[in-house]
Amino acid sequence: MSKIEIFDPAMCCATGICGPGIDQELLRVATTVNTLTKKGVTIIRYGLSSEPQAFVDNKKVNEYLMKEEVEVLPITIVDGEVVKTRSYPTADEFAQWSGVSKDEIAAAAAEKENGCGCDEGGCC
Repeated sequence: MSKIEIFDPAMCCATGICGPGIDQELLRVATTVNTLTKKGVTIIRYGLSSEPQAFVDNKKVNEYLMKEEVEVLPITIVDGEVVKTRSYPTADEFAQWSGVSKDEIAAAAAEKENGCGCDEGGCC
């Protein structure tokens, strides 16, 4: 199973799911990350606002930021290699990298459709 790291742009909170207008893409990503984490997949998210040192310490992320600035975010790294920039992974990509089927990911997302996409009974 692969280690997935996501370097997020600056957001209001760790997942970006806060405030009166929730970005549906961030909700999808948070739900998928939560689902995969519960299935034992190692996914780490770093937020530029809350964990800037992680962006400095990761040489590849730092190089991307120096060349392309913050517009390159989010950056996704799988097993130490940059696999995607400028947008979040799709369900197919999450499935490919995690070894969890797209159907399992979609089923878990459908179960949480009426919730906030994080833990039972509470929001991120």
